Amino acid sequence: MILQRVEQSDWLSNAYLIVDEPGGKGVLVDSNTVTDPLAERAEREGTEITHLLLTHHHYDHVVGARKLADRFGVPIFAHRLTDELIDDKVDETIADGDVIETGDLRIEVMHTPGHCADHLALNFNASDCVTADVLFRGTVGGTRAPGATGFEDLRSSVMDRLMKLAPETRIHPGHREPSTIGTEWERNPFVRIWRGLDEEGAETCTVGPADAEQREEATLVLWAPDYDGTNKAWVRFADGADAIVGGSQVRR
Repeated sequence: MILQRVEQSDWLSNAYLIVDEPGGKGVLVDSNTVTDPLAERAEREGTEITHLLLTHHHYDHVVGARKLADRFGVPIFAHRLTDELIDDKVDETIADGDVIETGDLRIEVMHTPGHCADHLALNFNASDCVTADVLFRGTVGGTRAPGATGFEDLRSSVMDRLMKLAPETRIHPGHREPSTIGTEWERNPFVRIWRGLDEEGAETCTVGPADAEQREEATLVLWAPDYDGTNKAWVRFADGADAIVGGSQVRR
């Protein structure tokens, strides 16, 4: 199997070309305005692209999707909620447990909500999983953006679904560099607390937009690096609700 990614420089979002072998069959995953190198490689090597798969509806992962699909004359597959939320409608919907087979690729669809309701992870040949915006190298997705379904869903998607994959499984996130399940099991600070290896923090903080007149008081459970060189925070509010937010929303 051959996997190539391109990263958009402003959003740091990834799009992928995944092929069973040179000149064989393959798929594209997500779209981010800089997919020409992927398309050109497929065309140059004579690869038969059969699908464009979308992981979720957020703009930095779907922009230009219809144009990219039309370049190869292939259908767009995505979760049914993605179809409802994007302008360029998909051609076929997919759901948890579905399997897509093309050439020697076997793609298992995993519904992984939390960051958003329509979020999917895509497990290729049980060796490489596109985790998109739920699990990154060293961090996890946020749970307060529009469309998010919350902390408990995110934790379950990571711990009950993705962390059950084989440790050697390579992960390919929606932003920045790859990792492995085993590496994230041992080193990801969110996973380590969920495993009970590290203690939760108890520092007080406030949470909200930087220019907000009123901010919510919370406990800072975890202050950790994020994929873009900033920080990601796990906070707990006075009512006991947890959330994962960008560090820019936290005042310590």
